[in-house]
Amino acid sequence: MSDPYEPQPEHKFTFGLWTVGSTGRDQFGLPVRESLSPVQLVHLLAEVGAYGVNFHDNDLVPFNASKAERDQIVSDFKKALAATGLVVPMATTNLFNHSIFKDGAFTANDHKVRKFALQKTMQAIDLGVELGAKVFVFWGGREGVESDATKDPALGLKRYRDALNFLSDYVIDQCYDLKFALESKPNEPRGDIFLPTTGAMLGFIETLDHSDMVGVNPEFAHEVMAGLNFLHAVAQAWEMGKLFHIDLNDQNVGRFDQDWRFGSYNIKQSFFLVKFLEDVGYTGSRHFDAHAYRTEDYEGVKDFARGCMRTYLILKEKAARFNADQEIQELLKAINADDGSMSDFDGEYSPEKVSKLKSHQFDIQTLSQRGLMYERLDQLTIDLLLGVR
Repeated sequence: MSDPYEPQPEHKFTFGLWTVGSTGRDQFGLPVRESLSPVQLVHLLAEVGAYGVNFHDNDLVPFNASKAERDQIVSDFKKALAATGLVVPMATTNLFNHSIFKDGAFTANDHKVRKFALQKTMQAIDLGVELGAKVFVFWGGREGVESDATKDPALGLKRYRDALNFLSDYVIDQCYDLKFALESKPNEPRGDIFLPTTGAMLGFIETLDHSDMVGVNPEFAHEVMAGLNFLHAVAQAWEMGKLFHIDLNDQNVGRFDQDWRFGSYNIKQSFFLVKFLEDVGYTGSRHFDAHAYRTEDYEGVKDFARGCMRTYLILKEKAARFNADQEIQELLKAINADDGSMSDFDGEYSPEKVSKLKSHQFDIQTLSQRGLMYERLDQLTIDLLLGVR
């Protein structure tokens, strides 16, 4: 019998080179795994059943590579993609690792650094498009401050806006079929990162010259770090037509950016997230921006990658059961029951509706005393997730 939780191309599960390629190094410990080449990582992802692979420019091409070295690396990578059938849905650029970006990239106080960041990003966009990417993600990990004495935040946002406007014009001028997705994070590595939440990014996008080609790439861990509900951020982005990409992982509230295996900690939040994506018909990649535990060798990394995809598919099945569960659906119907008495107040604004609504007598006591049965509904959800219904 085939495994119902085996990943298939239509699931669009992707991983970054930096995820399965993580050597386990952290601020307190040296690497525990040897570095694998991009070609080796493509074959690893093909072995576990992934659909695609994403990358930062320097995940693929080292920072100081010559043109000849760059061309050879890209040629080898293309051959690996062709051999395995993996695709590249998304690319991004590393504007946070090198010491030149210690004060930021697009928002750095040094004018030369800002222009170098534009140059590097244009080259990364060219590389991404060459390899088939349709989405280009911007994560401003160094765009921020440790002290507000060092940078005017309004000026920082203006510089950020100017950079994105310039790069949007570049993509249009080159006739690239490419969209931008902005990724937020509250802190780490900077003390405070500009535009720290998905909601902040969504507001900022509306100030851009080409806001139609710019959306967001919300990440589970980044919203949870700030104590926020990731599902709500995703729903807001979706409702605004701005969910261009998504990063799936897991996270303990109030901790450093942990990037745990998807669904390994916040199982109920992960369930409702998967349910939302499947219910609304999200068709983009399900990208796992996560890392295997530092305890693992590369067999453990494969277990990690398989686990991310398997958990998503299990939760997808649970979501279908939730939607088909008669008791749950009857309860939801009762909770949302509408006797039609408010229909005269629905629809577009009019003075007549205002007059009727202002004079309507509501039964405040009855409305206040109504029980909503949320405890029962939540327990039914828990029963379903724990496999007892």
